[in-house]
Amino acid sequence: MKILKLFLISIMLFSCKQNKNLPNKNEQLTNAIKPDWVDKVGAKLNSFKNEIYFVNDFGAVNNGIVLNTKMIQNTIDACAKAGGGTVTFKPGVYLTGSVFLKEGIQFIVPKDVVLKGSEDIKDYKEIDTRIAGIEMVWPAALINVDNQNNVTIGGEGTIDGQGKVFWDYYWDLRKNDYEPRGLRWIVDYDAKRPRTILVSNSKNVFVKDLNIQRAGFWTVQVLYSEYVTVDGLTIKNNIGGHGPSTDGIDIDSSRWILVQNCDIDCNDDNFCLKAGRDWDGQRVNKPTEYIVIRDCIARKGAGLFTLGSETAGSIRHVYVSNIKGLGTKNGLNIKSATNRGGTVEDIYMENITMEKVGTFMQVGMNWNPAYSYSQLPEEFDEKTIPEHWKKMLHAVEPPSKGIPTFRNITINNIDVKGAKTAINVSGLDNSVIDNITLSNVHIKSETAGQISYSSNWKLNNVKIITKDSSKISIENTTKVDFGESVYLQEIK
Repeated sequence: MKILKLFLISIMLFSCKQNKNLPNKNEQLTNAIKPDWVDKVGAKLNSFKNEIYFVNDFGAVNNGIVLNTKMIQNTIDACAKAGGGTVTFKPGVYLTGSVFLKEGIQFIVPKDVVLKGSEDIKDYKEIDTRIAGIEMVWPAALINVDNQNNVTIGGEGTIDGQGKVFWDYYWDLRKNDYEPRGLRWIVDYDAKRPRTILVSNSKNVFVKDLNIQRAGFWTVQVLYSEYVTVDGLTIKNNIGGHGPSTDGIDIDSSRWILVQNCDIDCNDDNFCLKAGRDWDGQRVNKPTEYIVIRDCIARKGAGLFTLGSETAGSIRHVYVSNIKGLGTKNGLNIKSATNRGGTVEDIYMENITMEKVGTFMQVGMNWNPAYSYSQLPEEFDEKTIPEHWKKMLHAVEPPSKGIPTFRNITINNIDVKGAKTAINVSGLDNSVIDNITLSNVHIKSETAGQISYSSNWKLNNVKIITKDSSKISIENTTKVDFGESVYLQEIK
């Protein structure tokens, strides 16, 4: 085992990548609605022992063929036993299953290294975790930080999840088995697929500068954690197929989290906040709060910025600034269902540009019914079904606890070009979406959209141009008035 001294660390360690396509901080508009708590989020500076441990000295082979899980884990364990330091790789391609980092370790994937995830789900140890809003046993991620503090995952190398085998498995199971049998609501949980990075029940963790591609499932999940920084990631999950649920970054029942300088191209939500779903999410009852997302790009994906659909523990105190949306399906996307419950509130978005997006503002409380509402077909005996099925079928009582609440959303300095729809906001007759403020919002879209079951919209310098000359349809609302001055032939 080679143990190198401090002077080598300066060669191995990383610095934040400068992507010329990222928003230029010097060109930002004034942060007019920035809350006082924003500067408190994120991990604090980590310090590590000087020693460097190469996985190669523990038997790892860099040919992309040999499975290196044990060798990499042995390196991590030896480093941790000695009090911490740096675990890293010599140039090459390394195939591995799940590895688990420990306190006081920085795990560096250098620029000339590719870390490939195994295509065999058996190489991902099953653990107790939370997936899509419910706690259950599920395969660990490729790289895991679980119940650890003071850890860094970084470098400018590539992590390739090799996810296509898992994408194909999911689509086959869903289309050819589960959907025909009335099981759309559970297939996402039964089709086990590996996440790429999981930070769970941990504190003071950095995830920095990596290039991640072809995730088998969610790319980065921050779960039940606090003071975590995700910085400078480039995520490309549209390589070689359509990867279901290949979210970019998911913040899940966590607090004081900073996400910045990331560029995400994926096949589901680009940046997403979650807090549990239905009965199980209300049982856990942990909010996602004090979250900052800034200086990022969202390319293809379901949502530039998504809240939900897992809202049971509530999502609040969120600030999003200086983001570009390029071809994303939705801009602001708030979604829930009538069995989720929870409150989404105190959401601030400003200095956002969007081009060729589907809908600038998509908000609804009855999202994807076939997925959101569980019903057991007659062929099954409820006594013998898996435990996670039982959780999904457990009703929220009383039913009124399942009704979500959306309120206090402030949006400032937004420029949208080439959208299909400007605004599509739908509350419920028993849960009106309340207190929305739009300032300096300019939208060019094919059609205007609609607002229903909502109240107390405040508009300041809102301009909408539609190709079909339509105006926003407003029904069952109170104090929602898009006057004639909103609709223009040309934005000056």
